[in-house]
Amino acid sequence: MSYGNDGGTRYNDAWRNDGGVPPHAFDPLMQPELFRGVLTRRVFAFLIDLFVLSVPVILAVIFIAIFGVVTLGLGWALFWLVSPASIVWAIVYYGASIGGQHSATIGMRMMDLELRTWYGARGYFVLGATHAVLFWVTISFLSPLVLLVGLLNGRRRLLHDIILGTVVINSSVRTQVSPAARASY
Repeated sequence: MSYGNDGGTRYNDAWRNDGGVPPHAFDPLMQPELFRGVLTRRVFAFLIDLFVLSVPVILAVIFIAIFGVVTLGLGWALFWLVSPASIVWAIVYYGASIGGQHSATIGMRMMDLELRTWYGARGYFVLGATHAVLFWVTISFLSPLVLLVGLLNGRRRLLHDIILGTVVINSSVRTQVSPAARASY
């Protein structure tokens, strides 16, 4: 099988000359069930993840407070670590969760959501960490308006999803992922 010298790629027994870029894997017109209720579920998944993120931070603050009492105030100097450690913890949590086997955080899994790239591939650590950072940046500047972006597009993507080229789908609906997401020629 020859692929030619014109930069075309072979895809489903048809020649393309678009540089090998696969089409969008998830079409809201052909697969509307993948996007049904996604925005509402994302809100609840965010609240669950916020709880998961805050529990270790609260436990660390309680430990530092008790440690400060035991050390007659010297241990309270560790309070300055709480803020940077919270940021690192959130980035690692999102990166490891989205880059993990389920391509979803704990909250997303509880709400039957899954993050995928626009061409259907699973998430990876850097994508998950960047997704979290962009989410927190956009939510801090556009707090209530972030969800409006999701209402205005068929894939229910938020601003940070559009920037990163990701889509959150309803994982309880088991559909066939397009061949472009499974294999590259």
